[in-house]
Amino acid sequence: MTVEALVSERYAEGAKAVQEALCCPVDYDASLLKILPQEIVERDYGCGDPSRYVEEGDVVLDLGSGGGKICYMAAQIVGEQGRVIGIDMTDDMLALARQYQPEMAEKLGSDRVEFKKGFIQDLALDVTAMEAYLASNPVSDVVSMQALDVWKKEQRANTPLIEDNSVSLVVSNCVLNLVAPEDRKQMLAEVFRVLKPGGRVAISDIVCDEIVPEHLQKDAELWSGCISGAFGEKEFMEVFLDTGFVGVAYDKWEAEPWQVVEGIEFRSVTLMATKPAKTELYDAGQAVVYRGPFSEVADDLGNTFGRGDRVAVSKRTYNLLTSGDYQSHFIGVEPAQEQNNGCFCLPAGTLRSVAETKGGKHALGEEYVAAGCC
Repeated sequence: MTVEALVSERYAEGAKAVQEALCCPVDYDASLLKILPQEIVERDYGCGDPSRYVEEGDVVLDLGSGGGKICYMAAQIVGEQGRVIGIDMTDDMLALARQYQPEMAEKLGSDRVEFKKGFIQDLALDVTAMEAYLASNPVSDVVSMQALDVWKKEQRANTPLIEDNSVSLVVSNCVLNLVAPEDRKQMLAEVFRVLKPGGRVAISDIVCDEIVPEHLQKDAELWSGCISGAFGEKEFMEVFLDTGFVGVAYDKWEAEPWQVVEGIEFRSVTLMATKPAKTELYDAGQAVVYRGPFSEVADDLGNTFGRGDRVAVSKRTYNLLTSGDYQSHFIGVEPAQEQNNGCFCLPAGTLRSVAETKGGKHALGEEYVAAGCC
């Protein structure tokens, strides 16, 4: 049995009856659970709450959306200008999620949630369309198999399930570890593809503190139970960095392991990351000042920032470091007048002359403005 079939079978059972072994305790925002059907709340399986990273106006993609709990929570946050898409491969879970769509649309004031059948390692492949194709064109020989491959290639290119650069936030709740190791590189590449430049990920999953031995990886019960397929603590960050993400960081890290198997600790974490923009690589006369407390830090784009130094950065880097999780660490310094000095060609770590930014705005970040700092 393939990994996909094994996981789908286990979670199909979870859609019909509560499976306590498939989840670990999570404190969700109770205010977002109030309007959810109890059946969806009870048959949700996860290890974190990625909905807490959703912002108003977001286009959210939930990988492995199951019964739709996180989707319906996120839908309350994105508002009428936002949208939520759930991707799952298990028919029973999709049926559970879709069953309550009309009721939830009425409660939300608009139908802003949709559920699609697909594999999270191939977000371009429309599985529902493929099933319709196969019903009319069954694969019975090499020729029909080749025809299917051609159809899939054309479908991915012309009508992808999730389009390029179309999503502002990708979330997932204890699902990435269920994907076969040989498919994980493609899975991360697909997440990167569908995100808009500047888009974020918030992935709650299970990591382990030691390499999981092969005999545990072959244990079907442990794999489908989100244990033996866990990423290593450092590996989980590295696969996102290797894909091209920046600002990769652990936000949530459970002090106590969820389970210990043969001395290996498995715990819940939530990982954050950002897809960098490819534009705005020009010199707008801006600088950033690293607040400390370390003597210096380096980002994933090759820049180094000494504590208290007014470091020259491109427009792209400035926008990145003065937003999101970065902004509490950096002070943004704008020039007195908006500039475009052409391509940013200064060596990393170049200091910006005070004269260039004197009289300009100092962006302190939301946390410090709210606290009344100046």
